[in-house]
Amino acid sequence: MKDSKELQPRPGELLRPNGWSWRAFLRSLNDFNPWHNLKHWGRNPKQDILAGATVAVISVPMAMAFGVASGLGAATGVWGTICGGILVGIFGGSTVGISGPTSPKVVQLAMVMKDHTLPDGSPDLTYAFTLVFLSGIVVLLLGLLRVGRLVYYTPYSVVSGFMCGIGVILIVLEINPMLGLEGAPSLREAILGIPHAIANMHWPAAVVSGVTFACIILWEKFRPKALEWLPAPLLGLAVGISLPLIFPLDVEMIHMTSGLPKIYIPDASLFASMIGPAFALAGLCAFDSLLTCLICDTMTDDRHDSNRELFGQGIANMACGLVGGVTTATATMRSVANIKCGARSSLSSVTMGAVMLALMLGLAPYASYVPMACLAGILLKVGIDILDYRVLPVLRRLPATDLICFFAVLGLTLWTDLLVAVGVGLAIAFFRFVQEMGEIYGPEVASLEELPEQVWSGEENLSEDFKRHVLILHQEGPMFFGLSNAIYNTMERLVHYDVLIIRMGRVRYMDLSGAYLLEDLVEKARSLNTHVIITGMSPPVRNLLERLKVLERIGKDNIFDRFEDAVQRAKELYQNGQFRSQQAQEEPAAVGSAS
Repeated sequence: MKDSKELQPRPGELLRPNGWSWRAFLRSLNDFNPWHNLKHWGRNPKQDILAGATVAVISVPMAMAFGVASGLGAATGVWGTICGGILVGIFGGSTVGISGPTSPKVVQLAMVMKDHTLPDGSPDLTYAFTLVFLSGIVVLLLGLLRVGRLVYYTPYSVVSGFMCGIGVILIVLEINPMLGLEGAPSLREAILGIPHAIANMHWPAAVVSGVTFACIILWEKFRPKALEWLPAPLLGLAVGISLPLIFPLDVEMIHMTSGLPKIYIPDASLFASMIGPAFALAGLCAFDSLLTCLICDTMTDDRHDSNRELFGQGIANMACGLVGGVTTATATMRSVANIKCGARSSLSSVTMGAVMLALMLGLAPYASYVPMACLAGILLKVGIDILDYRVLPVLRRLPATDLICFFAVLGLTLWTDLLVAVGVGLAIAFFRFVQEMGEIYGPEVASLEELPEQVWSGEENLSEDFKRHVLILHQEGPMFFGLSNAIYNTMERLVHYDVLIIRMGRVRYMDLSGAYLLEDLVEKARSLNTHVIITGMSPPVRNLLERLKVLERIGKDNIFDRFEDAVQRAKELYQNGQFRSQQAQEEPAAVGSAS
């Protein structure tokens, strides 16, 4: 037991009844100290720097493609990658994760920005980057509040439906850019406009995007071992750039300026109007980042710090909002590439960001040689890769609940909001889980007559009439809100019994709903003149029921530690003629003698 002095507040420390204090909070901030990452940079610096440079080369086409897909321009994708690489590398919780623009967040941002444009049709950059900044604040707070561990409770059916939905959205939205047409404002319009897009396609753009996509596919399938180091997206980018230079193809090119970024001061007056979108982006950031970190953990036998990862992502997204970068998260493909390149610390992430910064400051004008259709071909491959090929082949064999959850998340991802889809999927999985746990841990209810004789210690002098009117409710496992149906069914049976013995020797946890279910059961029994006896409560359960004054309604004479004592108490009630059935038999006899 701790010394009582340890429980006293230190001088200047604000102690709350639940143990919270300012000093404890400030001490907890040490968990977010960047030294946790910096101290590992000397373990494998040469390989980390090489891995970071390689991932930077891979990230160039991805960054520009995601910037274009967001509707904010190729440069925003690059600045988002720079902020994610450097800041998450310093403050994040994964040693090998690589951050930057990702499909879910870019798609969500693009959807939001469709409704926020200037009179000339261009995106409202002030709104966009204020939104990104505010979402960073939300993610930062999620990390400080330590909610990162919740990702471990996400069902796979939710993850699969979400990723498949993102993949479909990305594929469909890239149809128009691949055919040289302006991107559709929504998924619905993109689908309905496919016949029109095919009939009015711009052939040079279709050729560039098609060849780029084909090169990526073929290179991944037939890549020689001697050229394993050359990533397929980079090869596709090189081929897409070379086609208009070699052949007279009239295609639209990317426009990106070099130099230091323009600083965007967040407009605080817009915060109230963007709470919903900001929380949506923040939720996607947490969900996307932490799932990728889990994948990295399985590949490296390491374990990331979820809360520190959210803290780093919050800082990176706030920085993106200031310098005009697309919202970021931990990116799966780039993180996997980082691991395969031999990275062992976050030095590789910072190196990647630094290399991207150097390219942006010196080589950005060369982006004018990159066709828009080339990036569309790269993004099409990204959308195909996001689809969950682990679940799709066995979709028809999934359990009914998982199948419903999968299609609910998939459908809502396609037609409504990405975060709403995840929320509904989690709700479906949660209620199904509660139902199953209620069935597994539901109480066993039987009369004493129906139980084997060893249950009451072999006493043979219990009459059949006594055993017939004693009901036993035996609860094993938690007593929680999922048991409501079983408890209410037990209430309906009380009308036939004079004593209810509730065995709680194996109940180690009870929530407020469980306590009130027990109270409702006791009140129902009292209304029927049924005696309630409880046995075997653990100290935590007893303390909860005492604080809620549930035990007062039962009485100390009806609370026991052993089941045998509870049976003996019921026997005393029977011998004293306190059973409802006994009194009913005595009344006709009294009437007969009076007549």
